[in-house]
Amino acid sequence: MSALGIPEGRRRPSVVTGLGVIAPTGLDVRRHWEAVLAGKSGLGRITRFDPTSYPVKVAGEVPGFEAGRHIPDILVSRTDRFTHFALAAAETALADAQADPARLPEYEMAVVTASSSGGTEFGQGEMERLYQSGPAWVGAFQSIAWFYAATTGQVSIRQGMRGPCGVICAEQAGGLDALGQSRRLLDTGSRLVLSGGTDASLCPYGLTAQLSTRALSTVDDPTRAYLPFDESAGGYVPGEGGAMLVVETEDGARERGIGHYGRILGYASGFDPAPGSGRRPALTSVIRRALADADIAADDIDVVFADAAAVPEADRAEADAINTVFGRGRVPVTAPKTLTGRLYAGGAALDVATALLSLAADTIPHTAGAGRGGHLGIDLVVERPRHTTLRTALVLARGHGGFTSALVLGAGDRTGHLT
Repeated sequence: MSALGIPEGRRRPSVVTGLGVIAPTGLDVRRHWEAVLAGKSGLGRITRFDPTSYPVKVAGEVPGFEAGRHIPDILVSRTDRFTHFALAAAETALADAQADPARLPEYEMAVVTASSSGGTEFGQGEMERLYQSGPAWVGAFQSIAWFYAATTGQVSIRQGMRGPCGVICAEQAGGLDALGQSRRLLDTGSRLVLSGGTDASLCPYGLTAQLSTRALSTVDDPTRAYLPFDESAGGYVPGEGGAMLVVETEDGARERGIGHYGRILGYASGFDPAPGSGRRPALTSVIRRALADADIAADDIDVVFADAAAVPEADRAEADAINTVFGRGRVPVTAPKTLTGRLYAGGAALDVATALLSLAADTIPHTAGAGRGGHLGIDLVVERPRHTTLRTALVLARGHGGFTSALVLGAGDRTGHLT
């Protein structure tokens, strides 16, 4: 028995059977994928508040989302927008997987999500009431809605999932870590796991907190604001939204008679050393450990979905890691998140959903707007999607503070239905 409680020699293949997307590129999987293929950007001037006095004025906002159409009004008033996104996406993912929680053992269903800063918009509203009107005006649901684990709790309650539930706080890397944890839960007895992440930090409080990283783009032109691996890169654009995924064992999916988008073949995570330590960033070793966990060679990877920070130093470090593992310009690299911005806790989960759709369609989406990345030595897919046979994809994610993760995906049997 391993330290994780997994019986020796036992690792049941994990597959993704359902996807739910709420993103600046669309409110469902089809619209998101169509926008990605068309290079239709969801970036624009911030409208959720007046950004005039802020250095960052461009973001990726989710268009036309009405929480009351997806969840009961009483729950809308008691939870934050990031939880609204997750509840809606979870419902869609379960429907896509043809999984009815009422028909499955409640203690064999689990929920694991990624969280970044919790319910910032809800929290800001309550703080404004505190300072303007006094403590009597602060609602009791402040303690719940602002809590980083609010989404996991609300999803598990709403869907009746009473198995192991948790939340991982690793900013952008957290979505991959949540899926890695989902695979462990399947290995230790869970039958089905709802996993992924969402974020909604586009409010004055949330944006101000993000500005402290000094990594956000201050370019006002949405078409030039987010240019990863480009010689003009000057920071990333913030965004909101994310994705929820249904993960279950391949045997369990087969028993239910449902196909899958793809397999989770390998996963690894690490942490960057302290700045100035002279040690190399963790990404190279994390990629190699994820490949080893998947039991495949570097040459077996057909496409890399990059973290794509659009911060010159971070872009160079990521390109160096990719070139070190795969060889200079030897593997196609893409970053469709240029259409949405970086979604923090929701970003990596959305990248995984996009990568699975890419595998299903044998199509690598392009990195809209960016240059070719030639100065960094990577084969960046730009200008238009690239059609080719795809068997595997590597998704990379790094979170503020040093979090670093990699996930290896294999093609599934739900192919071509969105092309």
